[in-house]
Amino acid sequence: MATITAKMVGDLRAKTGAGMMDCKKALTEAEGDMEQAIDLLRKKGLSAAAKKSGRVAAEGMIAATGNGKCGALVEVNSETDFVAKNDAFQAFANGVAEVTLSENPADVDTLKGIAFPGSDRNVGDELNHQIATIGENMNIRRFARLDSASGVTASYVHGGGKIGVLVQLDTEQGDDPQVAETARMLAMHVAAANPQYLCRADVPADVVEREKDIMRVKAIESGKPENIVEKIIEGQINKFFGEICLLEQIYVIDTDKKVGKVVEDLAKELGGQVTLAAFSRYQLGEGIEKKEDDFAAEVASMTK
Repeated sequence: MATITAKMVGDLRAKTGAGMMDCKKALTEAEGDMEQAIDLLRKKGLSAAAKKSGRVAAEGMIAATGNGKCGALVEVNSETDFVAKNDAFQAFANGVAEVTLSENPADVDTLKGIAFPGSDRNVGDELNHQIATIGENMNIRRFARLDSASGVTASYVHGGGKIGVLVQLDTEQGDDPQVAETARMLAMHVAAANPQYLCRADVPADVVEREKDIMRVKAIESGKPENIVEKIIEGQINKFFGEICLLEQIYVIDTDKKVGKVVEDLAKELGGQVTLAAFSRYQLGEGIEKKEDDFAAEVASMTK
């Protein structure tokens, strides 16, 4: 029986894009014959991953999971929304979220090296296996993980995976059901209101100064006297913080309150301290440059 070396497996993987375990099995079956192993992978549809790797994957889903105190979000992309509805794709995305929750990887590369649940492959090899099986390019783009030592981390997924949110509330009263319910409602708020920062102290100084410069120019050009321009800017910058900072946003579920007041009221009701410590919000495909298809032009070209 031929000896299958790590270099042989690596070479086959480089040529086919198939997973490490699939390559090893193919080489074993082919008794070390590289070309025969390639043919075996092609017959099984496992050599297609590399060919698809250059195609834009901007659809897919945001998957979320949690255990109460800890939560994880992961964005897994596909080329089409149709594939995002595939049960196998969704199971893979949810599996990646579970691995992220349990293993707390440092980055996506580390995540890909961790064993995938219910498989003899790691996450990266399982990704290649899914690419070959489903027939589209796929990508694990990013993940987020929040962990509250004594409080609650709630997750919320909107639109079948179009938006995913984590919200962390820190409190010694984390076992109180009101905390979990408030965290869940705040996660829904974050999905709807899309805050950029937790509080105004988190907003970079250059971002604030850029906004002030824009406000100053607009005020002067509108003919406002210079002695009141700074007062106008002060009012407008407070409104700006109210739009982008979670704690200063109007609470979408009760518009008579700001989010910060919701947290304060919960703390008073529980008789202890409650802190909105962190949040994370992913919107599917944000920042990915998508190819715009001109369907009319495509049809016209086919009729020529």
